[in-house]
Formats: sequence, C-alpha cells, structure tokens
Amino acid sequence: METGYNPRTVEEVFKDFKGRRAGLIKALTTDVEEFFQQCDPEKENLCLYGFPSEQWEVNLPAEEVPPELPEPALGINFARDGMQEKDWLSLVAVHSDAWLVAVAFYFGSRFGFQKADRKRLFNMINELPTIFEVVTGAAKKQQRDKYSVSNHSSNKSTSNSKSGKSSKTQSKDEDEDGLDEDDEEEHGETLCGACGENYASDEFWICCDVCEKWFHGKCVKITPARAEHIKQYKCPSCSSNKRTRP
Repeated sequence: METGYNPRTVEEVFKDFKGRRAGLIKALTTDVEEFFQQCDPEKENLCLYGFPSEQWEVNLPAEEVPPELPEPALGINFARDGMQEKDWLSLVAVHSDAWLVAVAFYFGSRFGFQKADRKRLFNMINELPTIFEVVTGAAKKQQRDKYSVSNHSSNKSTSNSKSGKSSKTQSKDEDEDGLDEDDEEEHGETLCGACGENYASDEFWICCDVCEKWFHGKCVKITPARAEHIKQYKCPSCSSNKRTRP
C-alpha cells in the first residue's frame, strides 16, 4: 500500500512487477511459516501485498475508494483453515498472479502505453514463471520435461543426488571450464523455488531432498560450508508441512 511510486516506462513497470513478484514468492515459500501465522482467520479481511522492494505484507485493504492501485484478493485469511495448506497457498498464488498483472497494466493504461508497448510488457512478464507455477512446483516440472525431451533426464537424476548438491559448491572454485559449461547447459533453465530466477553457474544452489526444488543458497540462507554438513536438506516449505493442524 505504498504511495507516490509511479513507474512510467515499460522497463520501469517490468522492474516494479519483478520486485512485487519476488516479495509475493518469498511470502509463499521461504517465509511461509510467518505468512501462515499472520493470516489469522479471527482477524478482519486481510490482503497479501507485494512491494517493488521485494518485500511483502499482510494487511487490511486500502481505505480510500477507489484505491490508488488495484487491490489484491480480499479475505485470504478466512479460507486458511478450511482447506489443505498447499491448496490454500495455491489459491493465494493464483490471485497474486492476477493482481500483479492488474497493477502492471494499470500503470500501462495510466501512462498511455501504446499497443506495441503493452505487447512488449506482456511478453516480458510472460517469460517469467507465474507465482502459482513456482509455489506448486509446476515450473520445475516443466523444466524436467524439457530435459527429458533433450535426453538430459539421466543427468538431471544424477544432479538431484548428494553429489549434485556438492557440485554447486564447486562451481566457483572449479578450474575445469568443461565442468562449468556442462553445469550451465544442464541447469541453465532451472528456476529457484524461492525467487523464481534462473540458475547461474557462479552461484551456490541447493536441492531439497523432499520436493526436489532447487534454491539459491542466499534465498534459503544456506552457505556452501553449511551445506557440507547437511545430510538431508528440507526447504522451508517442506519443513513447515510438518506442522500439525487442529
């Protein structure tokens, strides 16, 4: 519910979109425990907001009518305990995707984007996986299917093993260019389960042994040194699923 921020070019609107998207993905993945607790069904109608600063907030809707920006789905907290957590998170993700597009094209309309600009903005947005795809793992599955078609399924299976995890820790220090090139080719389109960004060979990544999603080490606060001592890594979402519900 920030005020006074008005991106005026396609690039600025897309940057705004990516920042808000990153914040929402963080709420529904790495910060899911905190997000779940904040969505108390006993409270009033609550909304999930994403900000250009890549932060998120659960709050009441804007009081002004009409609001300065399109508003997210109202009352997400009321459905929290009435359905399975993964289904509830998926529902919030779908509404968050719709809200992001609404905000982006609100800016486009307000600042007079022409047909070509609107098309370019949509194409830029469409290159990124939706929040729903990231939260449900559909984006990861799509990447697996691509690897399978490209005869990379065996390599992918190997990379999901513990040795696959350790190969990430070697990516910065490995002097053999051939290894880096193979790693980049194999994982070039792999997406981080937290921020949704692509894999890069010069970054440390770790794979969850439960859901098999890959994460930037920085997104889940795991360092290469710490990873060496983890026998079985569980991402924040899989760890939170151990909670019991009344």
